[in-house]
Amino acid sequence: MVTIEVNGKPLPARKGSMVIEVTDAAGIYIPRFCYHHKLSVVANCRMCLIEVEKAPKPLPACATPVAEGMRVFTRSSLARDAQKSVMEFLLINHPLDCPICDQGGECPLQDLALGYGKDVSRYSDNKRVVHDKDIGPLITTEMTRCIHCTRCVRFGQEIAGIMEIGATGRGEHMEIGTFIERSVDSELSGNVIDLCPVGALTSKPYRFTARAWELISHDSISPHDCVGSNLNVQTRGNKVMRVLPRDNEAINECWLSDRDRYSYEALNSADRLQAPMIRAGGRWTTVDWNTALEFTAAGLNSVIDKYGADQFGALAAPTSTVEEFYLLQKLVRALGSGNVDHRLRQRDFTDDDAMPLYPGLGQSIENLEKLEAVLLVGTNIRKDQPMLAHRLRKAQLKGAHVMAINPVDYAFTYRLSQKVITDPADMVPSLAGVAKALADVEGAKSGGVPPWFSELKPSETERQIAELLASKERAAVILGNLAASHEHAAQLRALAALVANFASATFGQLSEANSVGAWLAGCIPHRGPNGVAVSAGQDARTMISEPLKAYVLLGVEPEFDCLDGQRARQAMAAAEFVVMLTPFKPTPATTDAMNYADVLLPLAPFTETAGTFVNCEGRWQSFAGAVQPLADTRPGWKILRVLGNLLDQPGFEYVSVEDVRSEIDKPDASQAESKSLSVPANINGPHDGLYRIVETPTYVVDSLVRRAPALQATADNPPPAARMNAAQATALGLTDAQQVVIRVGDGSATLDLVIDPRVADRCVLVPAGYPQTVALGAHGEATVGKAS
Repeated sequence: MVTIEVNGKPLPARKGSMVIEVTDAAGIYIPRFCYHHKLSVVANCRMCLIEVEKAPKPLPACATPVAEGMRVFTRSSLARDAQKSVMEFLLINHPLDCPICDQGGECPLQDLALGYGKDVSRYSDNKRVVHDKDIGPLITTEMTRCIHCTRCVRFGQEIAGIMEIGATGRGEHMEIGTFIERSVDSELSGNVIDLCPVGALTSKPYRFTARAWELISHDSISPHDCVGSNLNVQTRGNKVMRVLPRDNEAINECWLSDRDRYSYEALNSADRLQAPMIRAGGRWTTVDWNTALEFTAAGLNSVIDKYGADQFGALAAPTSTVEEFYLLQKLVRALGSGNVDHRLRQRDFTDDDAMPLYPGLGQSIENLEKLEAVLLVGTNIRKDQPMLAHRLRKAQLKGAHVMAINPVDYAFTYRLSQKVITDPADMVPSLAGVAKALADVEGAKSGGVPPWFSELKPSETERQIAELLASKERAAVILGNLAASHEHAAQLRALAALVANFASATFGQLSEANSVGAWLAGCIPHRGPNGVAVSAGQDARTMISEPLKAYVLLGVEPEFDCLDGQRARQAMAAAEFVVMLTPFKPTPATTDAMNYADVLLPLAPFTETAGTFVNCEGRWQSFAGAVQPLADTRPGWKILRVLGNLLDQPGFEYVSVEDVRSEIDKPDASQAESKSLSVPANINGPHDGLYRIVETPTYVVDSLVRRAPALQATADNPPPAARMNAAQATALGLTDAQQVVIRVGDGSATLDLVIDPRVADRCVLVPAGYPQTVALGAHGEATVGKAS
């Protein structure tokens, strides 16, 4: 540490830090445009010029390292004159757009122009004009306003990991833009809007809709992935106008994924269900809440009386709150059934009893960037959990080795040290090969090796993965969403835990949205709240493969939220009574629910209710509603509470959401530790023929993002297609852009073929979550041929 003096005040400073870092920590403001604490220092705006004793000229505070005894003056006449001169130069070409600029009212340039600018310009020549670029549906450009701070350029290179924006030209002819006419497609692209200190980059969906001073900010939590990014939901009247990141260094730092930022558009969708509806005599009727809930209670009682409670089940969307999960499972179990689940995209439940209290990351989110070796299994982490991918990129930039076993060679924003790209069936033998190689490396340390290990012959890549994991002190094995939906997911979990044990690494599982909260609330068939063992009911897959007579769907659109959408739709159609708690009115373009549902109850989305989400590290984050529920919409916990009363069940006398939350214990770290996952007696080998890989793209994961127009228009949401590599297509006599028929089981779909070198051999990648692909069901043996 050194001591410097700023404006006559002595301040301690870390050796090597910059003056602006020290003054920021001390609360001494120095104006700036290009400097940002998360980005590299370029010192090209010169707005932070300061006086340093014995220096021959003003120096930029962002690029001047501290030294023992340094005397700094931030408000001397020399510093002020330098800052005012810089401001005068910056305003030479800046247009007077403040009355129509979306940045007005929250613009650093506007604020600093008031503090350091002049009321009359000495510049009389023509201002330069820069033609705007169309860089996609999320960001609007007004590049005449740009002051060349290059924050957006550095963000792409250093944080997002993709150089999509750069500077071309020199001097007055310098322009910021894409190098060729293309869109900005990073899943973190919206952060450049927050970074831009002028109105050059603004939100396209928010454009010309509100002024900053009209908005009220509300703290909230993102419901779309297992990270739980912190949000500022900004409202005017009773309408959500935009969503911004809320700083939390432990979770999302100061960044936000585009999915979290723009999904709010769905909240104002014309599809919102605004009043309860019931179907009686084949006709849909809008009714009041009393009528709808009494109709619901009577329908459920009728089915239970006629067929028994085991013919009644409930499915919940992972985006539900802890309180909603808790009341749903409490209601189902009070009625005598154990059929309740939220794991809609999972197929293998054979290791349920061996699972830990909840499937978590196994470490803090912050700790990811400190890892030295990471093995990712079955995950497109960049799209599924963008903020976790950002942490891994930071680790890789520090020298960490990131490796992957995947059925698709996903385009990560960092270089993989090793990778195994193989079809889903071969993922199990490949992970077993890594475990065998580790057993060979670690010797006796790895006790409990199953007999079939002796038959394994790890590949060279598998051995290198094992060596890297074993040689690093801080290592992790992480399973992702594709692994969770694998048909032999239990084997993958057991082998991944074995690899982690052999390598003395942490073992983590990435789940969907608030899945951790669902496990803790007991919204699983084999455990009650807080992990208490109960008489097991049916899991989600069984509930749709062996249809029940009645269902309650909490925020679920079965065709798109279930991995096997076709069977889910058939199960609902075969049921006698289906109750949907949903924020959106079903339309023919989105779902067949109007044909199979009997009751539609308008469910408040996360901005219109209070609740709690628990993220992948086990962190509980509670939030309040940002706006009042739309029209006759009601929070899910209130609907379930009243339904419990109408069904004459005790224990549903809650007054507030806090009353519900108080019945669920927060586990400590020791409770959350993994149980011992049993090593499988044998593993499944490769399959014959072509195999369909199912992934749920980032912008169709839940009902909110599916109805966000800007996200639907991005490059990350192309029309569904069948993807395979060129060699596979040639072997089948197929060509790029050709229409093909894909058949999986009894289902078929006609799609365009896209030649994609990322896809593993013997595989065809067809996404779920689209109307065009629902008929294909889940993973499985597939055939692909020319469309007639």
